[in-house]
Amino acid sequence: MKTCYLIGIGMGNPDTLTCGALRRIEGCGLLIGAKRMLSGFEDHPGKKLALIRAEDIAAAVREYDGDCAVLLSGDPGFYSGAAKLYDLLSDVAVETIPGISSVNYFCARLHRSWQDVKLVSVHGRAANALGEILSHEATFLLTGNNCKAEEICRQLVEAELGHLTVHVGQNLSYPEEEIVSGRADELMDRCFDTLAVMVVENPTPTAWKAGAPCLWDDQLIRGKTPMTKETVRLLAVARLNVQPHSTVWDVGAGTGSVSAACAMAAWKGQVWAVEKNEEALELIRTNRTALGLTNLWIAAGEAPEALQKLPAPDCVFVGGSSGSMSGIFRAALEKNPSARICLTAVSLESLTDGLNCMKEFGLTEVDVTQISAAQAKELGRYHMMMGQNPVWIISGEGRP
Repeated sequence: MKTCYLIGIGMGNPDTLTCGALRRIEGCGLLIGAKRMLSGFEDHPGKKLALIRAEDIAAAVREYDGDCAVLLSGDPGFYSGAAKLYDLLSDVAVETIPGISSVNYFCARLHRSWQDVKLVSVHGRAANALGEILSHEATFLLTGNNCKAEEICRQLVEAELGHLTVHVGQNLSYPEEEIVSGRADELMDRCFDTLAVMVVENPTPTAWKAGAPCLWDDQLIRGKTPMTKETVRLLAVARLNVQPHSTVWDVGAGTGSVSAACAMAAWKGQVWAVEKNEEALELIRTNRTALGLTNLWIAAGEAPEALQKLPAPDCVFVGGSSGSMSGIFRAALEKNPSARICLTAVSLESLTDGLNCMKEFGLTEVDVTQISAAQAKELGRYHMMMGQNPVWIISGEGRP
């Protein structure tokens, strides 16, 4: 059975071709690729077809009786035409040979690692390049006719980010290779190649705030356990200022509604639902499974004792304290003095306890909000507004 090899040839220079890729190319009777790629294999005795469109390549592969190699720039897994060919060649034996991508080649030339770099392509596609640069410490960009390197530099200058360091590489791996580094405002008037690549460094990226995910009451499985209603939950989670990497405690978690909302916001972090009631614990497990929240963990037990083994929190929500409010505050702030704490209260006594704890432990930016909500209920052909108990939401910030 014939095989079609999708081969990443690196930057174009034979030095960036892997030994495995070279063996496959030598063993194939047909080479397919863009004209500039085929030019590096003029001595190959096989047939050569200069094709670019995926449909044309797939047709040529089917027509040829023997093994063939499709030459792809860089790595087939990095913004490559291989993705479309997989679908078009579903009835053909295909083997992919990885190559050296422009990102790992360029970062190696810059003497920097790239595991922390945000990868973006504006080569023939729409992308919010400025937004990516604003929100990441390092951004790698594939440029193109529609958005050249100098245009991105101009966008940075217009956004008052002309001071950011920009590295531009063009003709990578070829004798005329050029790598230029400088401030965006220094490079905006240069004229770069349409196939240039860039790395933009932003040491102070904008912190992305996740806010409060829209987790509605009817998405949760409920029992007889009390649940923080969606109106209160939305504001409470927002007050916690949960970030993607946050570690969150939900103390007195009940059904786990706040835990679930926090787990959606802290999708790269971890959320601990602390609860002592067995029926409530089962509901938390059920909702965790139903919503697919693998970053939601359960700590069965009573606070503050159940908090001792938990990791230091960035955010703490107190849905129920069972009279141990002060102990909960102390346990959280001993592990992280700058933790943000938010609690809800439906009674004046709980409100008083919460405010006293905020004062006792020296929290700053204390905010108290009362919510009085009503929700429509269908009664025959009418809709009647059913009032909910007023709830206080108290939040504050620990001191570093």
